[in-house]
Amino acid sequence: MDSILDAILHATVISKCVLALLLFMSIASWAFMAGKWLSLRSAQRLAFGGLDLFDSADTLDISLTELEKNRKSPLFGITCRAVREFNRITRTGDTEKLLNDNVRRALRFGVDEEIARLKSSLAMLATTANTAPFIGLFGTVWGIMYSFHSIAHMKSVSIATVAPGIAEALIATAVGLFVAIPATCGYNIFRAKLRTVEGSCIIFAGQLLNRMQHEAARHPDGIRFAGVR
Repeated sequence: MDSILDAILHATVISKCVLALLLFMSIASWAFMAGKWLSLRSAQRLAFGGLDLFDSADTLDISLTELEKNRKSPLFGITCRAVREFNRITRTGDTEKLLNDNVRRALRFGVDEEIARLKSSLAMLATTANTAPFIGLFGTVWGIMYSFHSIAHMKSVSIATVAPGIAEALIATAVGLFVAIPATCGYNIFRAKLRTVEGSCIIFAGQLLNRMQHEAARHPDGIRFAGVR
């Protein structure tokens, strides 16, 4: 450990800047992964719970009342879009003709919107995973060039004189990999969780559309949901 710290302290200014950048990227990616893990776990739990409540409710009104209680759920935003479109259709007086296509599109837009919200900033993690090894490689190449430049001014060259400079340079590559590997794993894990949440949202959207089609006659003046008009 002491030898590694000594190597970092004796590295060139460019190499230190590269290591500082990689350290910042590592801290930022770990902080992002912690926050994203919590948000996706909460979204997954709320989506599964809302889907179970929707299945067990006898009527559309009861199920919507339960959904109103979890406004942080991705199902809440989807429902708002569908109810808003349903209410617009009821005002036109052509519910049977427009219900299927219009509400289906509103549900699809709602699902896409919620997944895009949950996916926000995920590109930063992918950028870290893709660029960190190359940034580390740049630090290594620069360190090796500097070492060879220093060797050129020495009268005698041996392994003992060459090794420290090369070792200092290779630290940047190791740090780059240390930053990139967790970011890659986190990105893949979050993508899998997003697909799970998206699947639940799609199932819910289909069930909500079916309920609206079956109970449209009960709501000639529209559906009341979370202040949606």
